Amino acid sequence: MPYFKIDLHMHTEVSDGTDSPEDIIRLVRETGIDLFSVTDHDATDGCLVIRDKLKKGDPDFIFGVEFSCQDEAGKYHILGYGYDPDAPSIRNLEAIGHGFRIGKTEKRFAFLEKEFGFSFSDEDRAAILALDNPGKPHLANMMVKYGYAGSKEEAILKYLNLFDGRQEHVRPEDAISAIADANGISVLAHPSFGSGEEFITGEQMEQRLIKLIGFGLRGVEAYYSGMGSALRREMEAFADRFGLYVTAGSDYHGSNKQVRLGQTNLEKEKDYPAGLVRFLNDVRVFHPLE
Repeated sequence: MPYFKIDLHMHTEVSDGTDSPEDIIRLVRETGIDLFSVTDHDATDGCLVIRDKLKKGDPDFIFGVEFSCQDEAGKYHILGYGYDPDAPSIRNLEAIGHGFRIGKTEKRFAFLEKEFGFSFSDEDRAAILALDNPGKPHLANMMVKYGYAGSKEEAILKYLNLFDGRQEHVRPEDAISAIADANGISVLAHPSFGSGEEFITGEQMEQRLIKLIGFGLRGVEAYYSGMGSALRREMEAFADRFGLYVTAGSDYHGSNKQVRLGQTNLEKEKDYPAGLVRFLNDVRVFHPLE
């Protein structure tokens, strides 16, 4: 295997991370990661910036994206790897996902004002809505700025997580199809964790995977910062059983999440499972040449 340290799941300020794409390149270099992927939520612009900024001798790079999906059975985060960033299917799904996020953010503003009397200036509201992919961390930080919460964590847990209005979401089958149409590989992110406190294992996980595989899912993120050894073993067993790829990612968000870059629980090259080896052999990788 040509790669000793990989991290295939991280976010920039294009979605809900705090680091710029340029910062990510610097941090990846400093951390000693030799293959990485940026997987911003419903957005690929950060990947385009990184591709143009990488130089000869920099780590190899895989185009990534993370689509937030939901259907009648629950929520799913579907990662896409090695796709053509100019493919219409990816661009169209990005636009749809962005529209859903803007709508949800506007409803969160209305919820905070109605339930708690929290109001914000027109300028600050416009700044949030102008973001590529506004989310809870952006609103939480603004609530701290206004003194409505003592910390970002308090803002999310005490206020924002109470908002449960039904929203439109990208469906998992649409995300998987769009990734395939762009010649990419679809992977279920942090599979043991659905939404919030949801925890999925055993038969429930098996049924979830069978459904997603029916849509064309090709891999699972078996190595993840928040998954211990028992969960990793279960996901590797499912991957072996269903012939799925395996990936490894930290889900790094900068200061918005207490996860270190490179924290994938995949420590040594000799530990690479067969599904990960196959993934690295098959996915399209960008090699900086100059």
